[in-house]
Amino acid sequence: MNVKKFTAPTSREALRKVRDALGPDAVILSNRPVDGVVEILALDNDDVASLASPAPDSEMAAPRPQLNLRQDDAPAAPSRPARPAAQQAMPQARQLLDRLYSAQEELPAAAPVVAPIPAPAAPETYAERRAPQAEAPAIDMSAMTAMMSAAIAQAKESAAAEMNGMMSELRAMRGMMESQLAELSWGTTQQREPQKATVLREMLAAGFSASLARYLIDKLPAGKDAAEAMRWVKTVLARNLTTMANEDAILDRGGVFALVGPTGVGKTTTTAKLAARCVMRHGPDKLALITTDAYRIGGHEQLRIYGKILGVMVHSVKDEADLRIALKELRNKHTVLIDTIGMSQRDQMVTEQVAMLTNSGANVQRLLCLNATATSETLNEVVRSYQGSGLAGCIMTKLDEAASIGGVLDVMIRQKLNLHYVSNGQRVPEDLHLADRAMLVDRAFRNKRDAAAQIQEAELPTLMAGVGNLNNDRSLREVHVG
Repeated sequence: MNVKKFTAPTSREALRKVRDALGPDAVILSNRPVDGVVEILALDNDDVASLASPAPDSEMAAPRPQLNLRQDDAPAAPSRPARPAAQQAMPQARQLLDRLYSAQEELPAAAPVVAPIPAPAAPETYAERRAPQAEAPAIDMSAMTAMMSAAIAQAKESAAAEMNGMMSELRAMRGMMESQLAELSWGTTQQREPQKATVLREMLAAGFSASLARYLIDKLPAGKDAAEAMRWVKTVLARNLTTMANEDAILDRGGVFALVGPTGVGKTTTTAKLAARCVMRHGPDKLALITTDAYRIGGHEQLRIYGKILGVMVHSVKDEADLRIALKELRNKHTVLIDTIGMSQRDQMVTEQVAMLTNSGANVQRLLCLNATATSETLNEVVRSYQGSGLAGCIMTKLDEAASIGGVLDVMIRQKLNLHYVSNGQRVPEDLHLADRAMLVDRAFRNKRDAAAQIQEAELPTLMAGVGNLNNDRSLREVHVG
């Protein structure tokens, strides 16, 4: 068996050496990294075939002939050749026979004392001598097969790892090429259609994401100047912003609504504002309030104060079992509002809270409170964490504190959230309004960030290159421009 070793900097080069030297049918015995290089032990396919056991009737299957010599008949000196045991024993046998026959003649006529010893048997033939006394040990083909299978599996794993590395490099190269092509393309577009650069700077200054701005600019109809392009963009944004047309969906139809969201977004105050609207339309007997804020010190006291002012009983629950019991007792109420505990969107308890509301035994409609002062990246995390099986809608809070609202509008458009109300203050119930799409879009462009913080025109190609391939962004596929 002729095992050969091949070394190369990479597995691919080492495998190529094996193929060149031993052919495509070579068997890989091992593949491992050694001192910064890849070492492969391989075996020719013909050598593997020779490892099979020889045929039983072949010369190789017979064991080597051996003679069993007694210690007394061992040769006196190593230099003197040993005689066969049968030849050494013949003179002694003849002497013994002569003595026995002589003694038998001197005895009276009777039965012979010693029975005649038969003549020595004929010498063994060569075929009888080479007949095996025991089965010769054969090569364990199962062990050899297992070793070869392990070597093949190791080679496959190494090839798969190398293939994954190659795919990662190809993806990185593809992304780099797409970025460079996007930068070149935008540079050309900027020179040929300067109105697009103007619209892009306006959208970025208003707080909209670069990907949404790039998507709309790519869909911008040709032949429009900067003012017409801005009007077209505002129209498209307002058309894709879904809002509640009237309050009948909540106040008249009723149901169970839970206000959810991170800490400090104004859930309790917004719950009180909604409760006041329900009381003014249907009376306090048709409304019930539930709070799950049992962790924060005095967390439920604020809602209890609002409930006392409105004449509505406030129920406190701790877990899913309590919530089931409370909702079962309040099933005759027209409207039930649930004020949930605020927690970070990165807290694992968010999933438990969503599961508690979903498995409460009632059709709990969750309304997500979105802070207008937060960044679009933070708001996207909030939506993904509180999404669960689906949100009934959202409420924009702290509109009066936001310097720009393009980010929150961007998230609502891309996540397809139904905007129910807009909260712009602490007064109950005055500072809660139905959402006006055109007003919100117009306010987003009026309340732009400081002009000094706007991106310069020379930086736009680099910014657009970082957007990447818009076809991979699922949130942009349902943004309608027609």
